[in-house]
Amino acid sequence: MTGGSATAGLPAGGLPAGGAMRVMGSETEYGIHAPSAPGANATMMSARVIQAYAQVTRQRAAGGAETRWDYTDEEPLHDARGWTLERSAAEPEQLTDRPPVLDAEAVALAYGRAELDHDGEEESGSLLMNMVLGNGARLYVDHAHPEYSSPEVTNPRDAVTWDAAGDLVALAAVRRLAADPELPPINLYKNNTDNKSVSYGSHENYLMPRSVPFGEIVRGLTPFFVTRQVMCGAGRVGLGQDSSRPGYQISQRADFFETEVGLETTIRRPIINTRDEPHATADKYRRLHVIIGDANLSETANFLKFGTTAMVLSLIEAGLAPRVELHEPVAALQAVSHDTSLTATLRLADGRRVTALDLQWMYYEAAAKLAQDTGVADAVDGDGHTHEVLERWSATLTALDSDRAAAASSVEWLAKLSLLEGYRQRDGLQWSDARLGLVDLQWADIRPEKGLYHRLLARGRMQRITDDAAIGRAVTEPPSDTRAFFRGRCVSRFGADLVGASWDSVIFDLPGHGKLQRVPTREPLRGTEALTGGLFARHREAGPFLAELLGRSPGS
Repeated sequence: MTGGSATAGLPAGGLPAGGAMRVMGSETEYGIHAPSAPGANATMMSARVIQAYAQVTRQRAAGGAETRWDYTDEEPLHDARGWTLERSAAEPEQLTDRPPVLDAEAVALAYGRAELDHDGEEESGSLLMNMVLGNGARLYVDHAHPEYSSPEVTNPRDAVTWDAAGDLVALAAVRRLAADPELPPINLYKNNTDNKSVSYGSHENYLMPRSVPFGEIVRGLTPFFVTRQVMCGAGRVGLGQDSSRPGYQISQRADFFETEVGLETTIRRPIINTRDEPHATADKYRRLHVIIGDANLSETANFLKFGTTAMVLSLIEAGLAPRVELHEPVAALQAVSHDTSLTATLRLADGRRVTALDLQWMYYEAAAKLAQDTGVADAVDGDGHTHEVLERWSATLTALDSDRAAAASSVEWLAKLSLLEGYRQRDGLQWSDARLGLVDLQWADIRPEKGLYHRLLARGRMQRITDDAAIGRAVTEPPSDTRAFFRGRCVSRFGADLVGASWDSVIFDLPGHGKLQRVPTREPLRGTEALTGGLFARHREAGPFLAELLGRSPGS
């Protein structure tokens, strides 16, 4: 794609090095439940969610077709350690390079033929299960859950904003379904487990230079990820994958991890995921796929999750990450999650014992020094983001150590614990009481009138990072400073002329042209508003737009 170039600096071309800025994004699989149809097929329900949002956006009416996801460049079986897993050896859930399919019989059983005729049946006999949105995001069915993958952004504040926009996308679909008297209502939850041994993901993605050895990434990130949950955990009622042991823990996800490093995401979950699928210029960039985080409703917890991780990656790239190694990382991960007092000590490989807070302070101090040395943390002349990340990181660790009541307004697991303790004291409930599990679930309900997090937010008891107006704009507007701007604008402006899109391409099908035109977008910092906004302003039709973009005469 024309329009500017990106250099191969750190952390990714054109962004300041040493701080919290880099290309990043999120993926959220929502928990799904139909109260009036408890045995309903989850994949079918998820497809209904996607279909409902397509109706909300009026893409069918406006463009004649939804912009579908292009799977051409998907490579989910490439391993960052230097090999590719044979497809015959892969678990079905790992084959994300092919679209999910519901056959016509399953569709007819769930909807009835009249609805199929009304909404239109795809060539495969399945309903719409995959679409690209005008804000640059992807909405699709993944592992029997509706998933929203945010557009690429360059800083943690925008990561929070476009992640929260996904909640509004999901809410709009839920509202649309609830308005149809012929369909059972569907509820969506921003959580990570059904508390019956099933977990679903909330993933993060960070762009890194490929030149950084993967072993250094593993060494530098593992202690950080094991302990990051004290700031970013969403909290969970029950211990163990099936919640069979009573209690409360810091993280929704910790009990579902079984190994330190690996390619899988739904079985034998690793602390460090090795999927090597850059969705960018492969010889320059690596996309670090992080599967260990919780789905956060708390904006501050989400901000710290993205911001501190970006800063630790800067440390790793500079060769300055703390030289610490946990004796048993998986056991330590679960020990931290089960210790709400934050006093348990973890054994290091050299025999020392430290707390989770001790390790977080080590990373904070190293990150603060690098940011100061590079100048990105300066409140006036810095990059505009690192200073805030450092301030909130330090303040949160201090509060966790000395003033947990104050920390509850920003740390999600503490806010939820405070609410649960209120119910326990009022009604004399033990942690084994099923009513507490229902409170946990209601916390994550995305409907503001039902979700307990949203009630605290409305009462001013949860800190904000962004605001409702910014989140509302992010539902339909793409970020201005990444290739997501180009992708989103193409979908909004030229949807009828697109047959597909992905993170690294947009595919046009123009009338009168004998072949499809694929526009590659492999550089994440090209396609920005600064580089392509004028092009969109000059053209309302796809043909002249594409001709100028590609530097050729119209109609050629």
